[in-house]
Amino acid sequence: MLIGETVMDLIIEMGTIDDVLLVDASTPEFEQQHTQQSITARLNAKTSLILVAKIKGLVVAYKIGYALSENVFYSWLGAVVPAYRQQGIATQLRVYQEQWAVNSGYSCINVKSMNRYPGMLQLLINSGYQIHGYQANEDDKYGENGKILFIKKLI
Repeated sequence: MLIGETVMDLIIEMGTIDDVLLVDASTPEFEQQHTQQSITARLNAKTSLILVAKIKGLVVAYKIGYALSENVFYSWLGAVVPAYRQQGIATQLRVYQEQWAVNSGYSCINVKSMNRYPGMLQLLINSGYQIHGYQANEDDKYGENGKILFIKKLI
């Protein structure tokens, strides 16, 4: 599949920060909404990729990543509007991101998630990502906000 190819009314293409903000406005899991400034600051001076998924012209999901080094790509942020979940959209975005990373010369992808996102943890494990570490949050006595680092070798 190539970027822009239609799969059951789903189109994956390059997106913008404005697209990301539209999805975030409909995503209840984010405690703090990202802003144009916070996303721009994170991506500043890095090789980055913003992918969006559209159905009938409506942006329903996104995936953002950026280079950590010459060989390592970091899958930073992603979301699917709740009404469009359980349709394989996050999987399609992940596959496109991985394909782009391979084509761009990266040898692995890193991603972090949290115990409070069991759907994401399942998606990562089922997609060949391996747990590589844990970053505890001192204010979190139940472990819901600690970050689990996953790595997937691409080549």
